[in-house]
Amino acid sequence: MRIVLIGAGNVATHLGRALQEAGQEILQVYSRTEASATALARVLHTEGVTSFDRLVPDADVCVLSVKDDALREIIPQVTVRNPSAVYLHTAGSVPMDVFKGFAAHYGVLYPMQTFSKQREVCFREIPCFLEASDGVAHDTVRTLTSSVSEHVRFLDTEARKRLHLSAVFACNFANHCYQLAADLLAEVGLPFDILLPLIDETASKVHQLSPAAAQTGPAVRYDRQVLARQRALLEGNPLTQTIYDVMSESIHKHTQDD
Repeated sequence: MRIVLIGAGNVATHLGRALQEAGQEILQVYSRTEASATALARVLHTEGVTSFDRLVPDADVCVLSVKDDALREIIPQVTVRNPSAVYLHTAGSVPMDVFKGFAAHYGVLYPMQTFSKQREVCFREIPCFLEASDGVAHDTVRTLTSSVSEHVRFLDTEARKRLHLSAVFACNFANHCYQLAADLLAEVGLPFDILLPLIDETASKVHQLSPAAAQTGPAVRYDRQVLARQRALLEGNPLTQTIYDVMSESIHKHTQDD
């Protein structure tokens, strides 16, 4: 398929490379800034553009991988160039109908993974969740996504919103806890990497145990003395202290519920 990428960030970079390696043709990369457009275009050996007026009018598919709040602004400008194309966005929490009234064929290609430009991922192992407005979009997004991933399924907007929220807890919030842990270690001159064996084992356990069965620590048994001592160590950082309190309470409540 002949594809235009709108956006040159983390998702567009990994998806663009995967699509090209699968034999799809990347015609153009658009970004607001010339540096970003040129950087990804160079990787994909294609043209980088910074104006919607320069988008080709004959692409089969246009994939929008931009900030969620930018979609509504740019969709009218992008779709007018090529009304017959299939338009897809890659956002986890944005409804498919954001395209309604602007495109005849549209849908969603949401790869559920955390992406960083400097880190390689195996796209074939990434679960991808799709939605389509009609038969044309359905067949197009399924064929396109199946060329890059072995884990493809259709999911409606409401279910995808909850899926995305679960990913925020499992990925973004967990990673922020790593940052808080790194800050605490830095206060006593210890490097973050001493936690890596613990982090790796915690992640590995949930491949075999449920999260509830894998949970350990003082909050499970609500050891008040330990909780109070640890809470006192955070008196200089009330925000982190609040996070500690809320997380401990939530862990204990889930333990009691189970």
